[in-house]
Amino acid sequence: MSNHRPLTLTVAAAVVALEGVVALLLGLYVGVETVIGRPSDVVSSIFVAGFGILVGVALLWVAVGMLRAERWARSPGVLAQIFAVVIGVTLIQSDQRAIGIPLIAAAVIGLVALLSPPTTHALYGDHQDGP
Repeated sequence: MSNHRPLTLTVAAAVVALEGVVALLLGLYVGVETVIGRPSDVVSSIFVAGFGILVGVALLWVAVGMLRAERWARSPGVLAQIFAVVIGVTLIQSDQRAIGIPLIAAAVIGLVALLSPPTTHALYGDHQDGP
């Protein structure tokens, strides 16, 4: 692990943190609406709220790992971006382009930043397998 954090890793952390904040806020919103509103299915609403909060906290944890240049943070960061692309495509197919297109754009930026050579070097250094 290197002490130097490249801009690409900072960009990736910012993207993941933004996604985490959005998921957390949406989870909290659903939770509040479940308590003060009249959801058609309380159990489903509680599950969605809990899931949003859990995903948000997890993404924020991954973003902190990226800022600390922790190797473990790359895999869940990449996986989150792949899921974000799938969700974005689903949103576009559901005529919600205003949400889907920015989500896909953020995910692509996150993927490019996470998979870029400076990020790889910062996380893995000059470690080479073999002779």
